[in-house]
Amino acid sequence: MIRLVLAAGAAYVLGAKAGRGRYEQIRKSASAVAGSPATKKVIEVSRQKLSDSLNTQPKLEPMKQVDDDSQLYIPQDQLRKR
Repeated sequence: MIRLVLAAGAAYVLGAKAGRGRYEQIRKSASAVAGSPATKKVIEVSRQKLSDSLNTQPKLEPMKQVDDDSQLYIPQDQLRKR
């Protein structure tokens, strides 16, 4: 999102210096890039990776069966350290 704002700002400044025609050309190019399926896919994948890395629920692995109704679990990151 920040990159999009920075790109829009850069397009505005460059367009203002080059004149209205160049500004329109840059604006159209920027909106074509922002609206392209490839860009949307990259953003979607990035958001999913960020969401996965920020997950507060630890992934648990079964550790020991206590009895028929009870099971002990250990977080995966602790399991790897052993």
